[in-house]
Amino acid sequence: MNDHGHGQAEILDLDAEVVAEHTASVIKWLPVSNPRQIVDLGSGTGAGTFALLAQFPEAHVTAVDASVDHLQSLWDRACEHGLTDHVRTVQADLDAQWPDVGTPDLVWASGSLHHLADPDRTLRQVHDVLAPGGVLAVVEMAGLPKFLPDDAPESHLEQHRHDERVPHRGADWGPKLAAAGLTVEGERTLTIHIGRSPAVERYAHAVLRRLLDPEALHRALRRDDLALRAERTVWAASK
Repeated sequence: MNDHGHGQAEILDLDAEVVAEHTASVIKWLPVSNPRQIVDLGSGTGAGTFALLAQFPEAHVTAVDASVDHLQSLWDRACEHGLTDHVRTVQADLDAQWPDVGTPDLVWASGSLHHLADPDRTLRQVHDVLAPGGVLAVVEMAGLPKFLPDDAPESHLEQHRHDERVPHRGADWGPKLAAAGLTVEGERTLTIHIGRSPAVERYAHAVLRRLLDPEALHRALRRDDLALRAERTVWAASK
């Protein structure tokens, strides 16, 4: 894994660790009971895959991602936890091809759709493969996570690190889901504020070291008010 890939995997893993309780609450909220076939669309290193299996231990999850490195990390973790009978990995670039994922009861797309060049096409493809009554769950961040209070000298760097290459970040996915033929069953917004902890410190370090010089990073990480602040919106839509 190259340095960029390793850094991205580290951030995904740290985010999964810090917001694990929020993810579990979202999965419990979904209007689905005992799904047998699940697709984790844009699985990354497997935060959603393993959270879904924790809630639905009898299910089988197909993890789809463009990154071979992320899928290898996910598979290694499945091996460590004895879950290889419940996990399948599929490498695919969703902007180029739609993979064979069967007929899932639940499709989980967390933080992945905004990366796509044509997410509307992907939503139509999800609609077409979902089992009758199946559910698509879309989880998206309203913005990038922040760790510093607004009055911190370095906070402006956090506020201006939005990546213009992901124009669909922060979109209202409700109309897009409806346009794809899906029925929005529910929408909720989670405001996340998690105070300083060893995990939050590691997460902050992994993100802020890309933005701050070493001296400013050291100052930021010593702040008593260091915390993870984020907002995520969830849409649940059925076929």
